Amino acid sequence: MSKRAKMALAGAATAVALAAGVLIKPWEGRELVAYRDAVGVLTICYGETKGVTPGQRATPVQCERMLAERVQRDFYEPLRQCIAGFDLKPVSWQAAAISLSYNVGVSAVCRSTAARLAREGKYRESCEAMTAFNRAGGKVLRGLVLRRENGDATRIGERELCLEGLR
Repeated sequence: MSKRAKMALAGAATAVALAAGVLIKPWEGRELVAYRDAVGVLTICYGETKGVTPGQRATPVQCERMLAERVQRDFYEPLRQCIAGFDLKPVSWQAAAISLSYNVGVSAVCRSTAARLAREGKYRESCEAMTAFNRAGGKVLRGLVLRRENGDATRIGERELCLEGLR
């Protein structure tokens, strides 16, 4: 295996782990019983919405597995397809983009100004552009502002992590 391929694979594992452990889990929280989120979508575990049914229950182990599989398969891999060289971009930027896509959807991220700026190698500007995704149901939500920007007393924000990794 080439050095470049090894670096890309190591970066992928790091970006996925960073996104899941440092951004997604703390911001989504874990709920073992299905509930309706702020805009009425059925949700379980760490913000999982795919295939959730009313009254559904999950174990902590199921939640961990669900998150790991979904982040890799449904967010990291599609981002690699829509953003050329995704796995070679700064790991902190990858993690922020994965977390953002987990929250707003891959297609929204792929079409975003943040993605365009990253394709141009403008990572700082891209980190800043990710903060525009601070609405749910058309309303700016304080929790999304904190998540996208500098976090709160106990959680790091996506922009904060994104920019710190570029230093």
